[in-house]
Amino acid sequence: MPGHWSHTEAIQEVRERGEGFVWIGLHEPNQEQIQGIAETFGLHELAVEDAVHAHQRPKLERYDDTLFMVFRTVRYVEHDSPTTANEIVESGELMAFLGADFVITVRHGNHAGLAHLRRELDADPERMAAGPASVLHAIADHVVDHFLTVTERIEDDIDAMETEVFAPRTRVTSEQIYLFKREVLELRRAVLPLATPLRRLAEGYTRLVPDDVRSYFRNVHDHVTTVADRVAAFDELLTTLVDATLGKITLQLNSDMRKITAWAAIIAVPTALAGIYGMNFDYMPELQLRYGYPMIIGIILLICLTLYRVFRKKNWL
Repeated sequence: MPGHWSHTEAIQEVRERGEGFVWIGLHEPNQEQIQGIAETFGLHELAVEDAVHAHQRPKLERYDDTLFMVFRTVRYVEHDSPTTANEIVESGELMAFLGADFVITVRHGNHAGLAHLRRELDADPERMAAGPASVLHAIADHVVDHFLTVTERIEDDIDAMETEVFAPRTRVTSEQIYLFKREVLELRRAVLPLATPLRRLAEGYTRLVPDDVRSYFRNVHDHVTTVADRVAAFDELLTTLVDATLGKITLQLNSDMRKITAWAAIIAVPTALAGIYGMNFDYMPELQLRYGYPMIIGIILLICLTLYRVFRKKNWL
């Protein structure tokens, strides 16, 4: 319908015509901004409160003749190196109220806008003919596509980190890997809980989703399952990298301790002999020998050289 319409006028026009639906998009609304819309469309107060305050996990709830679905959106944050980045995954939230003749979306965060998605749907009247459920499917597919994109980029980062960890004289620490693991956990929180709501929609949870749209939700659910499996594999691989990093640190400490021990043993030889001949007794062997001093020095050098060669042969030095 061309022109400018208020939400009240739009829904009245749709219901008088008996065809079409209303799609309203909101970005981080406060209670006052959403209150009028909630009263017009009969939105449940608990769902409205969740939409305003956000910080929800992905879920699907049914209130009388209205569905309320929450998505966690993610965006890949560009960085120079995965071992130095403080943030890799930026998350947001997207809520959708679905009725028989309306869909209301509430977005939190500065990414995952739906303007281009609306243009794509407007250009495809056949999809729009399926009603508000087609919009909900398009949103779900859009969110999951971003999951796949972020997952592919994170996989490249993990490959680079794995190469760095096993490189000689690596500077990657376990703390850096834990930070990356925390970012993967952020992605996991967005992906895993979404599988259940999508499965319920694909299995006929509500009459608001026609049978011809349910199969599309099944396809989105398959994609989420694929992403969830990959994210779980990322978590296991990062745990392995942490163990490998700690193992390399332990090995390096053992190597350092061997070197310290070897040099301490070598230094102990002249220290012991100097201590013996520094006791100032009147009667001690070799004190009156003309070549006693160079002889003792030679003995010290010989013993130290022998110890050095022994430790080198054992790879302690």
